[in-house]
Amino acid sequence: MSNTILVVEDDKDINEVVTEYMKDAGYIVISCTSGSEAKDILLQNPSIDLFILDIMLPEINGLELLKLIRLSEIHEEKPVLMLTALEDEATQLLSFDQLADDYVVKPFSPKVLVKRVEKLIRFRGKADKKLRCGNIVMDCESYEVYDQQEKIPLTYREFELLNTLMTHAGKVLNRQQMLNYAWGYDYFGDERIVDVHIKNLRKKLKSDAIVTVKGVGYKLEGV
Repeated sequence: MSNTILVVEDDKDINEVVTEYMKDAGYIVISCTSGSEAKDILLQNPSIDLFILDIMLPEINGLELLKLIRLSEIHEEKPVLMLTALEDEATQLLSFDQLADDYVVKPFSPKVLVKRVEKLIRFRGKADKKLRCGNIVMDCESYEVYDQQEKIPLTYREFELLNTLMTHAGKVLNRQQMLNYAWGYDYFGDERIVDVHIKNLRKKLKSDAIVTVKGVGYKLEGV
C-alpha cells in the first residue's frame, strides 16, 4: 500500500533529499517550498496520509500549518512530523502542545527519518478502528458497515473491497491494485471479479459513493 506524504521544506536541497528518500521507501510524495502553497494543497487534497513540516517557512510557518491541519475535518488525525533547525525546548514543547506527533532537528539522518515516518504510519493504521467516508461508517473490529445510519449486510470479500476503497478514499485504484489489497495477495485470475463485487456493493449501499473512472478503475467519493 502506498501512502501519500506532503513534504513542506523551503530549502530545496533538503526538500529534494527528503523527497527522494521517501520515494525510495515506497511512498507517494507531494513536495512544496512555502506555507501558502502547502495550505492550498492540504485544503484540496484529502488523500495525504502524513505531513513533514519545516517550521521556518515563508508566508505561513510550520506551526501555523500544524494548527490548520488539526482544525481540518479531513486531516485532523493525520500524523505530523516537524523537521526543523529549531532545537530549543520552548519550540519543541509548543509543537507537541499543538499535537505534533514527532519532532526531528536538523541536521538529520534521512534513513532515520524514513524509520520515524514508517512508525507513525504504522501506529496510525493500528489506531484506525473506524473508517468514515461521507455517510458510510465502517467498524473494522466488528466487521459492520453503516450507511446513512442503516446497517448494511456485506460478505467478507465485499467488506474487504469496501475497506480498500475507504482506506484510499479519493484515490483512483485499478482492478489489480484492488485485488492485491482486498485479497491480500497477487491475484492472477480474471480481474473482472472486481466489477462483480463493485456491482453488488452499489446495490447494497444507500450512498452513490463508488465512482467509475473510465479506463482506469474505481474510487470512493464523499470525503
